[in-house]
Amino acid sequence: MPNILISCGEPSGDLYAGALTKELRSLDPTARVYGLGGDHLKKSGAELVAHYEGLAATGISEALAVLPRSIKIYRSMVARARADRPDVFVAIDFPEINFRLAAALRKLGIPVVYYIGPQAWAWRRGRFETMRRLVDLALVIFPFEEAIYREAGIPVEFVGHPLVELSEPTEGRESFLHSQGLNPTAPTVALLPGSRPNELRAILPELTGAARLIRKQCADVQFVVARAPHLQHELFESICALQETGIPVQIVESRTDNVIAAADVVVTASGTATVQTAIHQRPMVIVYRLSAVTYRLVKAFAHVDNAGMVNLIAGKEIVPELLQERFTANAVATEVIRFL
Repeated sequence: MPNILISCGEPSGDLYAGALTKELRSLDPTARVYGLGGDHLKKSGAELVAHYEGLAATGISEALAVLPRSIKIYRSMVARARADRPDVFVAIDFPEINFRLAAALRKLGIPVVYYIGPQAWAWRRGRFETMRRLVDLALVIFPFEEAIYREAGIPVEFVGHPLVELSEPTEGRESFLHSQGLNPTAPTVALLPGSRPNELRAILPELTGAARLIRKQCADVQFVVARAPHLQHELFESICALQETGIPVQIVESRTDNVIAAADVVVTASGTATVQTAIHQRPMVIVYRLSAVTYRLVKAFAHVDNAGMVNLIAGKEIVPELLQERFTANAVATEVIRFL
């Protein structure tokens, strides 16, 4: 009976972990999968050693705030590995905790497979050295990554992007918009503000302002907002304020593919959703804002000029990126109206 320990730390990784577990169990129904994850991993039949909720952080102060919980989960995972001696440890992205777990489990003689490694080719290339020491096999999802990892001395295989198979809407545009009380024939803008609380605090106020400006220039426009299931409703108060002014906007939980597929244009935080939007072939505007200190640190370690994966793959800005001080309600509205 295969004994597999798995670890992911945010919604996209949880989605991939759930899909991987289903595939593993279809190959061998006796496979025992357990570890750190979320609802997708649990629904796939795996046992949750711990839930990832509250672990993801994008700023220095937020990272310090989640440190005690990270340490507690790390210790729980290592203790479980010592007790159960899994045949393999599968780390999915999220190097903040997975590098430490990989180091500890490697000392126990447990092979480490890293599925969707950190984008060290884009920033913090020193992580390649860490992976070379800790990882028995890296599974990468973009074709160009294979050569980069191999050149870094890391055993690697290209396996394709899981979203190509997983990004399927469960409803057509008309049915979905009807179910949300919206007009299927009206121009529709999807707002994807991210999956971390600090992302929403930085991004939603500008998106709310942009929605008001867009509505002034396009009287029949409507909005759909994607909400990750673990996010508290209070984070969406600015969107609720839009509803109170009569602007047609709906918050939709856990159905990001339906939200994207039903839209005429998508405004998305930089991250996994940019890839989903590209798969659905929808025009998009990429936005993001970090604290000034965190942004300076990112720039110091960055080796690329763009943030969105579509632009990184293209090697140039083919999709508008509004980052930091360029990310304003006016700028978002201007870009969106070009597409409507």
